[in-house]
Amino acid sequence: MLVLDNASDDGSAAAARARHGVRLIELERRTGKAANDSTLLQAASGRFCLLLNEDAELCDGAVEALLEALRHDPGAACAGAQLLAPDGTPQPCAWRLPSLGTAVAGALFLHRVATVESSGERVREVGWMQSSALLVRREAAAQIGWFDPDFFVYSDETDFQKRLHDAGWRVLYVPQARAIHHEQLSTDAASAARRITEFHRGRDRYMRKHHSLAVALITRLLTAWAYGVRALAAVVLPDHDPGRFLLHARRALVPSHGEGLREAAARFNASR
Repeated sequence: MLVLDNASDDGSAAAARARHGVRLIELERRTGKAANDSTLLQAASGRFCLLLNEDAELCDGAVEALLEALRHDPGAACAGAQLLAPDGTPQPCAWRLPSLGTAVAGALFLHRVATVESSGERVREVGWMQSSALLVRREAAAQIGWFDPDFFVYSDETDFQKRLHDAGWRVLYVPQARAIHHEQLSTDAASAARRITEFHRGRDRYMRKHHSLAVALITRLLTAWAYGVRALAAVVLPDHDPGRFLLHARRALVPSHGEGLREAAARFNASR
């Protein structure tokens, strides 16, 4: 088992080091998730590598189901688990690859039916899977040059799987493999704002990389519109934060503004 500690300061590295059978990769400087996943894949020696986020908990039989799916389909580059909320409710975890069409569906609030692909009880080919619990065929990852480190976090796995598709590989959704996704997000307002900023930066980077500039700009407008409508609705709906939706709208429209997780990591590195 490979554990990458991203220059933490909370004792995580020591806890991992004390575990039997763990090889710890302990970074001195914080880097992005895409770079870290590439480091793990390159350090591994197995034919298949299971990327597992720190907030994902595998259910019994998940690894075996993912392995069976990739062994059964030699043309598949990766297979993802069905993610569950802590109460057992299935979460959307597979989607069509982002395009102008998916942006229009989002603006019309049809994304649940037009974009989400994590449904059904059979293994199926999908556009991309969330990488919280993703089994990767190492040969395929090496062929396309691993993850793109220009994606600090968010849309890094989308870009990775898009490039796998472009190279002729398939991506599988495996509902028999299940993992609880705890989503350990900080409640700190500044941290939430940085995550929102980085989320929209990643999405915009993906659109500009794989589509025309015009499509990327239209996608910004459509996404900002959808979040703006949600902000208005949140004014009257209980337990909804209009300010959060409004921040999403502003960052979707101009993703270069604001401080993201990349700047926070750089500031942390400078302080060490």
